[in-house]
Amino acid sequence: MRHAARRLLVPTLTALALAASGCSAAPDSSDRPGTGPTPAATAAAADGTEQLDVEAAPRGEAAPTAVARRTTEGTTAAAKSTLKVAAYDKRTRRAVIAAPPAEPNPPGSGSPTAPTTGPTADAPVKTGDVIASAPAPGAPDGLLAEVTEVLGTTDQGTEVRTAPTTLSTLLADDKADGQVPVDPSTVDVEPLVEGVKVSWARTGGATFGPSGSKLPLGSLRLDVGAALATADDAPVSAAASLSGFVQLSPQVEFSYDGSANGQAGRPAPGSAFLGMTGDWTAQWAVKGRASAKATQRIPFAKLHADPVIQVGPVPVVVNLDLTCYLQVEADGRITLDVQQDVRGDFRVGGSYAPGDGWTPVSASDVRSTPVRTTVTAAGQARATLGAEASVGLYGMVGLTADFAPYLRAEAQARADAATDGTASVTGTWALHGGFGLSGHLQLQLAVFGTPILQHRIPLGSLHREWPLASGKGALAA
Repeated sequence: MRHAARRLLVPTLTALALAASGCSAAPDSSDRPGTGPTPAATAAAADGTEQLDVEAAPRGEAAPTAVARRTTEGTTAAAKSTLKVAAYDKRTRRAVIAAPPAEPNPPGSGSPTAPTTGPTADAPVKTGDVIASAPAPGAPDGLLAEVTEVLGTTDQGTEVRTAPTTLSTLLADDKADGQVPVDPSTVDVEPLVEGVKVSWARTGGATFGPSGSKLPLGSLRLDVGAALATADDAPVSAAASLSGFVQLSPQVEFSYDGSANGQAGRPAPGSAFLGMTGDWTAQWAVKGRASAKATQRIPFAKLHADPVIQVGPVPVVVNLDLTCYLQVEADGRITLDVQQDVRGDFRVGGSYAPGDGWTPVSASDVRSTPVRTTVTAAGQARATLGAEASVGLYGMVGLTADFAPYLRAEAQARADAATDGTASVTGTWALHGGFGLSGHLQLQLAVFGTPILQHRIPLGSLHREWPLASGKGALAA
């Protein structure tokens, strides 16, 4: 599905920042494949740790690779490498590692040496090396793996057998904490219904709509309109529909503190966090009398991105998936004409600490205001414009969350009959805004090097609701 998606040349959908500090002084780089020492690798602090630079990783041919080589002391030192993953087979876990092209032979130097067919002393990687790569052929989610066997050479490079490994083998006693923007030009958007319109903003913002409104920088907006199943007994004028937009500026939050790594026989980091934060703005209009036969949940767009951030020499590939949806629940009796604005922020994720393990984190501050309200007849309805999100590392999902702002309407009617045969219907109505936030942590968070989760851990149900408007008086039948 992802490959059929429409690639958007857009800027900043998701913000993801990483500030890093702390790593043991690196050994001599002569044993590191395809690299030389970097300034960060030689700037040791007084306490034996070093400050790592954190920056957005380059894309394309300049995409980063890091290789950690086990030294004679048995430690692991990660360094930026010129090696590339030329191919990867997920089923067999075989990878082909390519060194940069050799310089042309100078005149008179003879023909190039014929390629070998087995492991050699000058193979670019060795058994025990750990490789971290940005997305590569056969590894669209990036690759984090340990070389278990050097098999030989091919016309693409050195073929190796690999096994899964963890970030702790590369980050060791480093520290990283923060958020970094992800350029939405890397975001795939797959519309799931007709009429979805995509807008985004880079420098100067993007215009959309008849009023020429502008998006805030770093935002992605999806406009949608959909017809809903209308109650069987509703008049033609009460045909049900839902329309609106979602505007997102989410961020992926990542932190890692390996300063306790290896102390007291502890293989796991001292702390870690993976989650999503950001701003959310939505507006939607609900009209008509929706059918009561079934809850109508309409996914209208899927988004995917694989932002790469570089923590010192190590590229960390974050996988983001988002499905935006509309959902309506109604009893088939109430007719609405309501428009609502919702905006706010949210933070969901998982936090790790030794002794406590992984614990869920969820918080939100969301506000909504109705713009226009008409309620006819008695009944109840609820409309949600939500998003299901997942965040993972190197193709391994660690967190899923469902962020669901909603509007709930209810009305109660009373019929009065007079002695002259006339009758009237009066009643009360009320509108409530609210939102729900739910999700869970998954086993694959072990990619941090922490103990494996034995089961999914719920984020906990975060639910809030507040009154928007109310009234009483005559209600039409």
